[in-house]
Amino acid sequence: MKVNKPKQVKGPAKSLKWKDVRGKRCRPPVSSSELNSSPVMARLAKEHHASVKKKPTVKRLRNKAKPVSEMKNNIPRTAIKPSHTEANGGSASMEFTMDNESNDWQDWKEYSKSIQGNGVETARDLEYVSTSRLEGESLHCCAERDDRQNHAVLVMQKHQTLCFRGKCLLTCLYGRVEVMGFTIEEGQQSYPLFSPASHCPLTIRALEGSDQGRDDRTEASTVLRKYLQPASRKKLLKMITSNSSIILLEPMETPLTRFLSSFTDLSELFNPPVMELMSAVLDTPLNGLGMVPLGPAIEGLQMSKSYKDALNMVVGACRGDMDGCAVVLVCGTKNVGKSSFIRNLINNLLNHTASVDYLEGDLGQTEFTPAGCLSLSTVRGPLLGPPFTHQCTPEHMIYYGHSSYETDLERYMESLKSLWRRRPRTRETPVIINTAGWVKGFGFQLLVDMIRFFPVSHVIQLGHGGVTQCPALTPEFLRTAHGSQTHPPAETALAEFTESHSPPRSYTHLVVQSEFPGVGRQGTAKHQRSNEHRELSLLAYLSQLQSPDPGPVRPLHSLTPYQVPHTAVALGVLHCEVVPGHMMYAANGSLVGLCCLGEKVSSKGGAVLLSQTPICPCVGFGVLRGIDMARGLYFLLTPVDPSVLRKVNCLLLGAISLPSCVLTSQPGIEGEMPYVTTDYSFDLTGAGKLRVFKGLTRPSQMGAL
Repeated sequence: MKVNKPKQVKGPAKSLKWKDVRGKRCRPPVSSSELNSSPVMARLAKEHHASVKKKPTVKRLRNKAKPVSEMKNNIPRTAIKPSHTEANGGSASMEFTMDNESNDWQDWKEYSKSIQGNGVETARDLEYVSTSRLEGESLHCCAERDDRQNHAVLVMQKHQTLCFRGKCLLTCLYGRVEVMGFTIEEGQQSYPLFSPASHCPLTIRALEGSDQGRDDRTEASTVLRKYLQPASRKKLLKMITSNSSIILLEPMETPLTRFLSSFTDLSELFNPPVMELMSAVLDTPLNGLGMVPLGPAIEGLQMSKSYKDALNMVVGACRGDMDGCAVVLVCGTKNVGKSSFIRNLINNLLNHTASVDYLEGDLGQTEFTPAGCLSLSTVRGPLLGPPFTHQCTPEHMIYYGHSSYETDLERYMESLKSLWRRRPRTRETPVIINTAGWVKGFGFQLLVDMIRFFPVSHVIQLGHGGVTQCPALTPEFLRTAHGSQTHPPAETALAEFTESHSPPRSYTHLVVQSEFPGVGRQGTAKHQRSNEHRELSLLAYLSQLQSPDPGPVRPLHSLTPYQVPHTAVALGVLHCEVVPGHMMYAANGSLVGLCCLGEKVSSKGGAVLLSQTPICPCVGFGVLRGIDMARGLYFLLTPVDPSVLRKVNCLLLGAISLPSCVLTSQPGIEGEMPYVTTDYSFDLTGAGKLRVFKGLTRPSQMGAL
């Protein structure tokens, strides 16, 4: 391609309890966008605490937390048990090696003597066995915020959890915590956490410490000194035990979050949805950091026993002496949690290996790219958020151009085979293969083909309600099953697989029963529908056009596009038949895949139009924001690097359209808004696009299948 570049609010007092409950009937509506307002947060906190006391299903602390000065032991006696060592004084004495110049030395010396003299169990001799959710008053006891540095420090005991909405940057200062299966330890880098209203909320879980022989409070005091003032350090140090973890939580703002929040419909994406507002804990040290803790009425990711067993078996197989690399194919009907399971599996594997290969076979709910793509990626970092929060450029990608493969089954399978051939044959990295939720008819036959095409070692089949919504894909079933392109008794359909990978004659088949609320049904709340997820992924990709430096968001029409000559690239349409005279109208103002044809594009002076659908590498996407027929130029917006753009010689238009908010939310437009019209009727015959199905056999021709 030839390119020419031109003040924290406290909770209510008891005296306001009845007044608050009476006034709740006529309270004004509150938008979750007002959560950052301190007066609104104070009012919501009052109403929240008054309302939850009437709900017997929500567990709360019976007594109000005592001030720090009154707490000789901040761990409730009902939540602890004494260790085998006696704790009546002498045998459980504490020895500190802190520097005499430390601000905490004298306070801790007096505290240590007082609890020994009274015969109370010391924190070093207690094992915390609580598995409760951190919320409300408990968060006030174990979390401290430093307003000057705008961060908070949280002390968590083993098995304690924090479920939240929002976004933050997490650093483990001491101990270990786990998020979505990934273990974060002290000394590691900071990790961004995204918990938007579009997906299941994230949960931070404290793990048991890896080194039980440490001088916990001495090391913790050294760590906390960097982040908190003396009074706050003293309070949190009393919480430290041998199984404590300390995490630093900081606010986070990225080009992605700034770009998404610039659209009115997405401004509340990282706030709790309306159905969770009454379970949101709004009066803690964490709320001003961009995260809102949730009460126990809202669950995070729920894993059944079969879910955990499957994770452990696959991770164990990858860690063991397995012959070759593990190739795990995950399948199941729609809305059973395949994507969440795969993210959890990848994160668990990254605890033990440097990278995991990922083959994307689900066109509608892609993980690392906008929808309509088949890709092969190498994952080297944890996935701590939904797909739109970790969009990246895969090692290899093919633009299919549609959110479903039912229109052209053959091109779908050939594209997957092409991607697999590009994977180095000597790699021993585990491979995860994601599949679509179409498990009936031709969709099921393609699953049979994929198991035969790829040298799978594990097939994980997700279902719900005690069944798998399709026949169990066991090795025994596959010996007699008919696929769309394969028939028994074929072991594999590609000779090169047999030569290089030696696919096993059998594989491990695991059934996972999903048991979360709403399983098998598409979400109906705002931001939770599948088409909205696709739009979020595409908007996340377009956010790469924004500057990485903090500042106002620049709308797309204010950015300078590339100028690409018509003669330098070919233009094709993937998803439907378009006559050549209308192709420019179809492509203008649309999303196009930037692809690389194997042959050189030649032109006789005009635009080059493709008559057939190619299968070729795709390096990214762009918005064709204008076409100048007089000068023979395409005007293209894309985040792809110019050095890569020079290899592009093909623009492919698919059925993946730009989100309407990109076109309707254009500030500074005078007069008629470009690309937007209401003078159109789908009721007219022929007004909709013509769908062409390729590779589908008529029912009368299916006797042989």
